[in-house]
Amino acid sequence: MDRVVDYRGRPVSRSAAGGWKSAFFIIGVEMAERFAYYGITSNLISYLTGPLRESTAAGAANENAWSGAASSLALVGAFVADSWIGRYRTVLYSSIVSFAGLGLLTLSATLPSLKPPDCTVINGDSMSCPQPSTFQVIFFFMSLYLVALAHGGHKPCTQAFGADQFDNTDPLESASRSSFFNWWYFGVCTGTITAQLILNYIQDNMGWALGFGIPCIAMGLALVAFFSGTRTYRYHIVATESPFVRITEVFGEVLRKKWACFTNKTDDAREMLLPGKSNQCGPLDHKAGVSSIEPHVSFPSKQMSEDEVKGLARLFPIWTTCLIYTVVFSQPPTMFTKQGSTLERHIGSGFQIPAASLQACIGITTVTFIPIYDFLLVPVARKFTGRPSGITMLQRIGTGIFLSVVSTIIAALVEMKRLKVARDYGLVDMPNVPVPMSIWWLAPQNVLFGISDAFATVGLQEFFYDQVPDCLRSLGLALYLCIFGLGRFLSSFLISLIDRLTGGREKGWFANNLNRAHLDYFFWLLTGLGFASFVIYLHVARLYIYKKKLT
Repeated sequence: MDRVVDYRGRPVSRSAAGGWKSAFFIIGVEMAERFAYYGITSNLISYLTGPLRESTAAGAANENAWSGAASSLALVGAFVADSWIGRYRTVLYSSIVSFAGLGLLTLSATLPSLKPPDCTVINGDSMSCPQPSTFQVIFFFMSLYLVALAHGGHKPCTQAFGADQFDNTDPLESASRSSFFNWWYFGVCTGTITAQLILNYIQDNMGWALGFGIPCIAMGLALVAFFSGTRTYRYHIVATESPFVRITEVFGEVLRKKWACFTNKTDDAREMLLPGKSNQCGPLDHKAGVSSIEPHVSFPSKQMSEDEVKGLARLFPIWTTCLIYTVVFSQPPTMFTKQGSTLERHIGSGFQIPAASLQACIGITTVTFIPIYDFLLVPVARKFTGRPSGITMLQRIGTGIFLSVVSTIIAALVEMKRLKVARDYGLVDMPNVPVPMSIWWLAPQNVLFGISDAFATVGLQEFFYDQVPDCLRSLGLALYLCIFGLGRFLSSFLISLIDRLTGGREKGWFANNLNRAHLDYFFWLLTGLGFASFVIYLHVARLYIYKKKLT
């Protein structure tokens, strides 16, 4: 295996390191990290609209902005990993930062000087809820965004590092790598489900100090486990010259050549068009040397050609047409959760389901569906298509996008039903009284979204890892994450804009009293945007040409 070494910098054989042994170890570490991350994000809107006293729209916008920043910062993590310190060290350092951020977040909900003041009962019936101080708000968000910064380094590099444990030039390991993305997401969803079922209940019933503290402990254990596996991994060599610099140089040279070849405005351009100079309009042939950061071993140079850079450019139409899907993807931890908080959530006489825990339906569905997809659907599809993966990556993504549109249709219909029940029972002006409608009405939209997730999200991960040059694997996964990051920002912007245009927290689509709000209008808007995006995606995907595999 070219440019792959063990922890001591020696060329590695397939039997000595990597493979499923290392991959399952890394998947386990990612499960712990996902438990910590989703222990925060899945119920963050409840903390923002509860102890921090924010409105529904402001809480949803802030949650989307934070999640968007966490995903978008993956570009920074990919740049650091692919240009300087490698994926292993980026994951290790990011885990340390995440542990520190979660520790500070725990302190913000524990220490009296940092904790927002509790509500107090006045005259036996009314509540007094003082606003938190500016310092308390700043400290909380500083801690929160420290976790986002760590997420930006951890997320793209951990997955790329896990996929690096398989050799794509070996037929058996190549097939295993495709399966790896399925089981990677299986592990991610397992950690997510555990957080949503356990931590959301703890946060709602036992306090936020414990609800933030447990993710901090989980991240600490994940850090120790990841470091302890150092000797088992395969390490890919980092380029001496940053591939990001090479991309910029090649794009610049392509633009210079096009300008010189197709205009006659300068003497240089006219000289290029003279006999004997026309070959300068041909393809570029650049090479960038590589060396190791850890350990010190030299290998032959790795070509970064014009075709590879053009291949990156071909990804952006796919990237762009998936943005609306990620806007829809932003709704379960925000609007779906607020929707569920108004419904009847009791099981039996004493237990009440946390509204955020219904998001676990998404993870449970995904975890259940991925083995069905891998062991049943893929072999059946393989008989018809002859492809090892059954269907193409873009077909898988498109299926998920379509199912997400159906999910928003169901969400809109359920919300219309919820508003009608609230009117029929005279609860329009009684937002603190549960609407007599079971929270399980929200299960179908979450279950369908889980199936959509298994198709689209896993497909996007594999597509953006597989279709970039080998030296830019972290960048590929960072591009995938940035779709979700920008989607979160778009969702935040859309919610803020609609809230301002429709009347704000008292009368708008996202009024604090959800019985007077119109989440159904918002879901129908997402349905229209999602369907339009799906149609455009079909056209773009039909024109896409996959990267050729090296043999």
